[in-house]
Amino acid sequence: MVVQARIIKHLLFIRQSGSGGRALHSLAVGPEEQDRALAAALSDALWLAGQEAGATVTLVTGDHRATPHLDHFTERLQLFTFSRKDDVRKFLLQHIHCFKEEGSHGVILFLYSLVCSRTVDRLKEDLHSTTSHLLYLRLGNFVCRQALLNLLLTGKASPNLCNGTRSSGLDGRPLARPLQGVLSRGDVGYLHWSREQMERGRLLQVGSRLKTPRFPVWICCINSSFSVLFGLNRSLLSDWRMEHRFHLFYCSGQNPQRAAVRLAVDTHSHHWEASCRRPDGDPETRFSSLEMTIRTKWDGAAIDWSGTAPFS
Repeated sequence: MVVQARIIKHLLFIRQSGSGGRALHSLAVGPEEQDRALAAALSDALWLAGQEAGATVTLVTGDHRATPHLDHFTERLQLFTFSRKDDVRKFLLQHIHCFKEEGSHGVILFLYSLVCSRTVDRLKEDLHSTTSHLLYLRLGNFVCRQALLNLLLTGKASPNLCNGTRSSGLDGRPLARPLQGVLSRGDVGYLHWSREQMERGRLLQVGSRLKTPRFPVWICCINSSFSVLFGLNRSLLSDWRMEHRFHLFYCSGQNPQRAAVRLAVDTHSHHWEASCRRPDGDPETRFSSLEMTIRTKWDGAAIDWSGTAPFS
């Protein structure tokens, strides 16, 4: 979904050096433009991981090398290193079939490329001994840790969501080990909401650097599922007047959803608490998790689903 978010960013704001928001039909492109957008999205992430000074792309070869690896995949990897971002993009475009065709192991190749671009030494510094893995196993599936998500979003595998380094807890008490957070804004943002965490009083707080990216595109982690939220107007993040009333589009990535849902967001009416769909309990039980996710960025906003039945 991070790659999808970067593709959306490229098609709406970067393609043909466009600086303003494009119409939503800009996302309806042919196969060649899709390949170019995918190559641009992958190169963006790898270049950030390489500190904007270099990047490494890993591809799998047909021959087995004499190495002690036992998975019959790692020993066949070949590394290609570049010192110019445009060369990375062009190389990825030439070999884009390696990342998108069925059975090509594209996600694994991208993960290897990401790690190699960041380098193992830098990853160890990023993780700061707080964790030793970028993935963990849950219910038979491998799941991204926050450090890997931050690496995809910002180029650095920071384990936490806060701004910078935090040495004290929310209660003001000093922490035994400082929290390594996000050092700078990225092109794509991140929003988080979990009904279970809220009910337990342990909702993770996302720092402003992740909430306020350079482009109005956010990865949303909602109840442990990932989706994309985006706007068409880049000024939304640079002009406070644009935040009064605006539209966002939501893609869940799930099969039943065929098109992006258009949401009208009003941050000035503050009538959402009075117009709840169910009269019982607090807002967390009366509104969809998507609405509550949006309110972690725009507190108290009223959201109109434009005729679509609310979900998520």
